[in-house]
Amino acid sequence: MDLALLRTFVTVHRAGSFTRAAALLGLSQPAVTSQIRTLERQLGRPLFLRKARGVTPTPVGDELAHRAAPHLDALVEIAETGLDVEAPLRTLHLAGPPEFMAERVLPALIGMTGSDGSAIRLRTAFGSTDDVLEGLAAGHHDLAVTTRRPRGTLLSAGTLCDEEHLLVAAPRWAGRFAPGAVRRGGAEVLAGVPVVDVHESLPFTRRYWAAVFDAPSPEHAVLVAPDLRAVLSCVVSGAGLAVLPRYLCEGALLRGMLVTLLEPPVPPLRTYFVAVRAGTQALPHIAAAHAWLLRAAVAWG
Repeated sequence: MDLALLRTFVTVHRAGSFTRAAALLGLSQPAVTSQIRTLERQLGRPLFLRKARGVTPTPVGDELAHRAAPHLDALVEIAETGLDVEAPLRTLHLAGPPEFMAERVLPALIGMTGSDGSAIRLRTAFGSTDDVLEGLAAGHHDLAVTTRRPRGTLLSAGTLCDEEHLLVAAPRWAGRFAPGAVRRGGAEVLAGVPVVDVHESLPFTRRYWAAVFDAPSPEHAVLVAPDLRAVLSCVVSGAGLAVLPRYLCEGALLRGMLVTLLEPPVPPLRTYFVAVRAGTQALPHIAAAHAWLLRAAVAWG
């Protein structure tokens, strides 16, 4: 059986689409279709059911993928690394949300570049979870940090860390409330304080209000900035209150530039995942970065 046909088959199985598989393999869609048909003729069994959007594997297709994929992945690893004692210099393409990448991920991976930059090269892209996962699936990135676990067989992800969210404001706003007033009065006490968030839909504020106050969030923000670091700067300057991750605002809290307006017994959390494309997990530079991040995340917690 032709290994090229098996490689195409496994890629289609993981991608769930001839079109996406063709992009990952650098082939035309007709070429991928032809290879799958050839393999189906050789086996005498259909491997996929064609649907309006994408394909679904048959039981025979699932069985073949389960048996063939690990061996193909091992061959790809050998082809990528070669047999030399010294591995070639590799470039790692990673993507994720800009603030978390800048404050957590990139500083954690700096050690992988070596003191002279000879160990590995890093190339970074920023984007929303949807954009990052789409880019990973299309082969534009090797590793992605996301706030949602991807579905399907093309991408796999493991938990990286949890991010605690805090309700913060500059001291002059907190001084308007008697001690314990927010804890006793809840969202109603905060009704007169302007809100700062990253989007008109107030995603951070809305999640906090629902989890902590069990109440609808304010309808509008006084200031919207599509970067949490800009939100932090505006809140420190007195623009109003905001919900921010602890890692981002902890320095300002320690210096007294911000205060927490409430310390709920169970603070809201957001989970980060580290995602890879199926079949690439064992490649040395990707596996090393994955392990490096997991070790760093222990300290973040």
